[in-house]
Amino acid sequence: MNGGFFLDTNIFVYSFDTRSPAKAERALQLISQAVATGRGIVSYQVVQEFFYLALRRFSRPLTAPEAEQYLATVFRPLLAIHSSPALFGEALRITGNYSLSWYDSLIVAAAKTSGCRVLYSEDMQHGQQFGDMQIENPFL
Repeated sequence: MNGGFFLDTNIFVYSFDTRSPAKAERALQLISQAVATGRGIVSYQVVQEFFYLALRRFSRPLTAPEAEQYLATVFRPLLAIHSSPALFGEALRITGNYSLSWYDSLIVAAAKTSGCRVLYSEDMQHGQQFGDMQIENPFL
């Protein structure tokens, strides 16, 4: 284990949510810590999901230049896990063993593959263990 932590898409989405200031503040803390320490990790899936929402679904969607800036300053330093047959195989094992959705299984597989001890996510069961990795809901 590398002692790092993985950030699910919802962390980034909440950092822009003006309707939930406490969640936005906590999300910004995690993102800042991830970038500053170099211990935060995301996968391509997180980047893809975030930009799908940020460019089309946010109450004030990001412009292309804003998205490019966010990619350069936030995601580029954190992006460590790429899609691969091995990642898909691990996600299939996870979905079979834990009955998670395919997309949640991909997130868990990416976090495990990267050696993270913690996966921050609001979408999965707080405290659930996947080997040496644990899900933590940072908004509880």
